[in-house]
Amino acid sequence: MSTHTAQTQLQLLGKLVLSGELHCETGLHIGAGKGSLEIGGADNPVVKDAFGLPYIPGSSLRGKLRSLLENAMGLTSPAELVYLSKRKGQEVRIHQSDRPDDEICLLFGRSPGRVERVEGEAIETRGASPARLTIYDAPLDPDSITAQMRENLDDEITEVKSENAIDRITSQANPRTLERVPCGARFRIRMIVDVLCEEDKALAARLLEGLRLLEDDALGGGGSRGSGRVRFSNLKLIWRNRAFYSSGGAERELASAADLAAVQALANDASFGEKLAN
Repeated sequence: MSTHTAQTQLQLLGKLVLSGELHCETGLHIGAGKGSLEIGGADNPVVKDAFGLPYIPGSSLRGKLRSLLENAMGLTSPAELVYLSKRKGQEVRIHQSDRPDDEICLLFGRSPGRVERVEGEAIETRGASPARLTIYDAPLDPDSITAQMRENLDDEITEVKSENAIDRITSQANPRTLERVPCGARFRIRMIVDVLCEEDKALAARLLEGLRLLEDDALGGGGSRGSGRVRFSNLKLIWRNRAFYSSGGAERELASAADLAAVQALANDASFGEKLAN
């Protein structure tokens, strides 16, 4: 539980930098939309960068972590949700509150202004909460797509999964295809937690909780049908205090080549805050 209050003063103490690898344990589909389709191509292509390589958008990873943490913390009841969009059939509801100790709003940010709740009276947030968490786009490690894998892929880098929806009355098939990054692919991840006060040092443990939840959930589309199982490894956690930025001071390596469980144990240790010296 956060110890932030309305009187907590914010001033940069430093940044926690978490980097490492995300492994695809099953095929991964993060869609690029259906703006353009090639003849014979998949109905649902994956998002790719300017070089034609799949990547994981930071927004996709960030949004999934937020959703998992909101569920884990019991913040998805109608009274805890607000509308980002109320367009019919395209409603978007997320958690937001005006509580100064709300760790979701501290990690992911909070904008001032009037926000309509899903249930109950609208809330009027007077002060903004800067987002402490930044998640960058995760590029594909091309070396993770081996020559043996390429021999069996539908494209040079991706696979096409065919699916069928069956009408329960007529038994008519409705085939569809899904482009996926194959099992075995690796992506390079990078996340930064800004520590703006002593109380922020506990937010690293909340982020790592979200990553542990993700390993037993799914990233991207088709998760309930087998896609999107991921695993984190080879993690590195670095602390860069304010002197690192102001006068070229040294950074402190807190973990290297570690698995997620080891980094989480480090962040949950009672002495973790002492390691983040100014």
